[in-house]
Amino acid sequence: MTEAKGERRPAGELEAGVMAALWAADSPQTPGQVQRSLGAGLARTTVATILFRLRAKGAVDRRRQGRGYAYLPVQDAHGLTARRMHTELDRGGDRHTVLARFVAQLSEDDERVLRDLLEPGNDGSDAGRH
Repeated sequence: MTEAKGERRPAGELEAGVMAALWAADSPQTPGQVQRSLGAGLARTTVATILFRLRAKGAVDRRRQGRGYAYLPVQDAHGLTARRMHTELDRGGDRHTVLARFVAQLSEDDERVLRDLLEPGNDGSDAGRH
């Protein structure tokens, strides 16, 4: 997909691309390494800004590498999604209503997975197998 000159992508799309590049890497990545792996014509400073924002959100951590930093994801994709769900729950005022509406909108398969997870003794380790 090629972008028109001056056309901006949504921040969430850029963050998702950066996170995907970090998850695919086998070691912490510098902004330049992430930029090269994205191959999207982004400036290194743009990638560095996205990494800075992801760090502020707690999605990535950084390690000193030379005169700069290399970044690594704090959690895998599933953990990050769960964390976002918790953030949204914490943001709302009435957790009961939010959870009730969430559950009411689940598919039958997702409802079955949730019921299984809520059974006593289920630690959730097989949650991805349904």
